[in-house]
Amino acid sequence: MPRLVLYPGSLLDIETDVIVNAANSSLMGGGGVDGVIHRAAGPALKEACRPLAPCPPGEVRVTEGFGLAPRLIFHTVGPIWRGGQNGEADILATCYRNCLTELSQRDLRRIVFPAISTGAYGYPPAQAAHIAVTICARHPLARDADIVFAVMDRKNRTALGAALNAVR
Repeated sequence: MPRLVLYPGSLLDIETDVIVNAANSSLMGGGGVDGVIHRAAGPALKEACRPLAPCPPGEVRVTEGFGLAPRLIFHTVGPIWRGGQNGEADILATCYRNCLTELSQRDLRRIVFPAISTGAYGYPPAQAAHIAVTICARHPLARDADIVFAVMDRKNRTALGAALNAVR
């Protein structure tokens, strides 16, 4: 089983191989985690993202870290919450699966995830946390990985903490 850790702070504060950006499909930056990463990485990140867009929900696009601590940034677009009956859970699970597959294919071991889709996209934190932790705990390519969930807000920390406790 992979090592799953909850970190109560910014994903930019962690030494890692990869950070995951909860991006929008344009990959041009936005609010929340996406904006934080783009501001920290600078304009070179936007230029690297331009030819990779659009990124459909569930898929992953990869850029270098542009001076940030991680070697790479995995950009993934989560689902917009529309009540839960429109495939949102499958799309969110696919975000995590695709990031873990990319991690394994690149022979990397440490990845930091934000709480994908729980901000402006409105996904309920407890449901999102259950999907994130379940996929990360069970993904066959993640068994030797260190997986960190970095969240700053109390609601997502509580949800991820409960989900992590449920799989241990």
